[in-house]
Amino acid sequence: MTLYHIHLVMARNKEFPEGNVHRGYDIHAPLDADGHLDKQAWEKSPSSSTVMRFWDGERSALGYLVHHPKGGWAFDYDPADDDDDETGYRLSNHIFKTGEYISIRDHGADELHTFVIDSVSKAG
Repeated sequence: MTLYHIHLVMARNKEFPEGNVHRGYDIHAPLDADGHLDKQAWEKSPSSSTVMRFWDGERSALGYLVHHPKGGWAFDYDPADDDDDETGYRLSNHIFKTGEYISIRDHGADELHTFVIDSVSKAG
């Protein structure tokens, strides 16, 4: 299985008109030939798909990319606590390539934050 390093940074919004490179995610996940999250490859080794959330000087949160039985992808920072999960908006449909936008719902909030894919490269 080939893992890719996907680097997301906060896109422009009201609070940050220029975006914010100090808020985002580093994801290691398998992608298919079209750049979609590869569920079949993920199922072979789910613990290989990781996420690190960085947020303006806060301590980085380390977790896993998980696929919920209802069909959605999420970032899970504590497997014993579903309340900490951050869900992605239609991540199954997104193509992970530089310049594309992705929305993620912060845990404990109804608000979606939009991120831009800053880079995608094979994880080494």
